[in-house]
Amino acid sequence: MSAVILALVLAAATEASPALDLRATVTGPSSGGGLTITVFRWSTDAERSPVVAAMAAPPPAPAPPAGAAAGRAAGRGGRAGGRGAPPPSPVARLSAAIKAAPTLGYIWSDGVTGYSIKYAWRAGDRIVLITERRLGAHAPWGLVPGPAPDAEYTLIEMRIDAKGTGEGKTSLSANVALDAAAQTLALDGYAAAPALLRITR
Repeated sequence: MSAVILALVLAAATEASPALDLRATVTGPSSGGGLTITVFRWSTDAERSPVVAAMAAPPPAPAPPAGAAAGRAAGRGGRAGGRGAPPPSPVARLSAAIKAAPTLGYIWSDGVTGYSIKYAWRAGDRIVLITERRLGAHAPWGLVPGPAPDAEYTLIEMRIDAKGTGEGKTSLSANVALDAAAQTLALDGYAAAPALLRITR
């Protein structure tokens, strides 16, 4: 079954009309490309919780003093055992949580490339979406790697008006942060981030 047919089948299985249906034009150094953004439904609180928690997890505990580590190693016959693998980074934790989330919609390029939307949140004119894969990973967008070049996901934060037009910025050029007040992930410093998408109906 082709990706396009699969998307149509999933759309038919959901509500008659999607929760969000927008067109976007890629601007900046990769201007000219188009995207179709379709969200079938918004993430539930239970679905958002693991994704938000991945960014809210406490930092790893500091390493013990050198003297204490040496003493333990000597007690084990000189081996530096007893210390497991380092804890996963925030990027790795977030990637895992996103992959485990249900698919809530799709973003399609003008070509054949599609991206699964795994996180969808809205409050008024503010919308946050997260895709499972990095936008432009298989398309010639010519983007410079952002703050987290090893991230497999892309967070898109948009501001749209009542007509459904506006702008979108992404984690391709800004860090992902926890918005504790809204209990969602968002872009760190949205106002200063460059706009990558021009949103149209």
